[in-house]
Amino acid sequence: MIGPGAIIRCCACKITAFLRLHSRATHISICLKAKAHNGKFFAPRAGLLPPVICTDIKSLRPRRGPGCTLQSSGRRRLILIGHGWPYTAEGVEYPGWRFYASAVFNEKNPWWIVMPDVALYLQRLSYLLRQGQPANDVALYLPNDDAWAHFTAGNTHMIEILRDRVGPNVMPAILETGNDFDFFDDDALRQVGRVDKDALVLGANHYRVIILPGVERIPLDTLRKLEEFVRNGGTLIATRNIPQLAPGFRATEAEQRQIHDTALQLFAGLSATGHLVRDEKELGTVLNSLLKPDVTFAPASPQIGFIHRKTSDAEIYFVANTSNAPQNVIASFRVQGMQPELWDPFSGRTSRANVRLLTESQTVVGLALEPYGSRVLVFSKRALPKTSPQTGQPAVPAPIDLSTDWRVTFGDNAKPLVMDQLRSWTENEAAKYFSGRATYEKEVNLPAGFLQPGITVKLDFGDAKPIPEQPLRSGMQTWLEAPVREAAVVYINDQRVGSVWCPPYSIDVTNVLRPEANKIRIIVANLALNYMAGRRLPDYRLLNLRYGERFQAQDMDKVPLKLSSYDLAFR
Repeated sequence: MIGPGAIIRCCACKITAFLRLHSRATHISICLKAKAHNGKFFAPRAGLLPPVICTDIKSLRPRRGPGCTLQSSGRRRLILIGHGWPYTAEGVEYPGWRFYASAVFNEKNPWWIVMPDVALYLQRLSYLLRQGQPANDVALYLPNDDAWAHFTAGNTHMIEILRDRVGPNVMPAILETGNDFDFFDDDALRQVGRVDKDALVLGANHYRVIILPGVERIPLDTLRKLEEFVRNGGTLIATRNIPQLAPGFRATEAEQRQIHDTALQLFAGLSATGHLVRDEKELGTVLNSLLKPDVTFAPASPQIGFIHRKTSDAEIYFVANTSNAPQNVIASFRVQGMQPELWDPFSGRTSRANVRLLTESQTVVGLALEPYGSRVLVFSKRALPKTSPQTGQPAVPAPIDLSTDWRVTFGDNAKPLVMDQLRSWTENEAAKYFSGRATYEKEVNLPAGFLQPGITVKLDFGDAKPIPEQPLRSGMQTWLEAPVREAAVVYINDQRVGSVWCPPYSIDVTNVLRPEANKIRIIVANLALNYMAGRRLPDYRLLNLRYGERFQAQDMDKVPLKLSSYDLAFR
């Protein structure tokens, strides 16, 4: 989950952010656990729709999207903290007790029925993204001393000041060249830093390019280490200006002079071995001339980001679409001599990637990403199973429209009603403030010819629709109108097939269908918000008088809940 500290697109992050600072620290300090924050109660789609990244859970939707977000920010282990898991004693009126700082990851939120599938997806991704080591070529220096020097009365938030010191241009420029990066500071360099040939090694990570973003003050030992790095063939880039000052009031004139002279030697004159980029708009061009991109996308899309990890025998890429629109791209990976596979964290299955081109220096793959969608590509030298060409494909039948004549039961004991046409619950006066689970049932007769070998049958709920982004007072949101609000579990002939909670809103039902009559049962769950929107808001005046106004309740409007037309679609 992306929380209040996040101010970025995690994959395609634009400015310094708590999550990226936190996650990148784990790359260097071998931190095994990294908590993430989420500040939303009964959050719309909390833990359901994709990232980011989220977080983004399926990808990262920074600042607004839950989830997968964490993965794209570079965490190696995902721990669903959400500031807490609120407890409710028996007998307390629904929706139970609330903890002002927590998300509600528990059975009080109706969508909990798909939490096993969400958790399994996260488990698989977390496992994959803990393999090997981060494979980032670029490290961005954090000017802590400059930040401390710019503290003022009432303005001592280190992360916010670092964000301002780094500025809005450097990180997008790095990412838009097709490279990812880590942060480091003076302490990391002192504790685990060393130079190995043309790489600056921090822990187990090797960086070929170091960037100093508008740095004014730098410790002498840090500058000496960077000088050694350049002398051994590494690439050092300074933006805006050359470091000129030694930090701290105890700095001597000799230190000031050494820093001044060393920086001039590195970045000024005909013999300069470093690179000074005064206009940060030119940083991408300079970086492209010095470093081959790790991944590029055609057409270029700043909404797509990636994480790259490297093991002894494989290259692992997590690619995420952080936008609310589908993205069809050609991705060029700086990998040679290996075969790419798609690893599906939803099902655990693997398949061949759509390879467009293999050269001595890169592998080109076609990718179709859903809104907020993601893919895992694993490159290895293992032999992939041979596929035989398919001949004599049967004719694909036309889809069957399932949008009419459903029996719908709200809750467990209510009387079923007949929906002649699927519609939003909020259009029904008796159900518009209902929070819980509704069961949709109907029978479908399939002609025997529909179940032919070579045909895949999917229950297709329809496409999600992008909605315009709007300023938010607080919190997060994915800007997508889902055909299912918020989650559904599908049963065919009393057999659980799976769940639907993110794009694509379809599910393979081939193996459970039978000729003629088939019983379809779909359990749909919404949010606790609908129930809460139909009741008087809690009165916190006494608490506020006693303890002060510590928080303000957010997003208490009812959420339209509807199902779009169902189709049995044939692929």
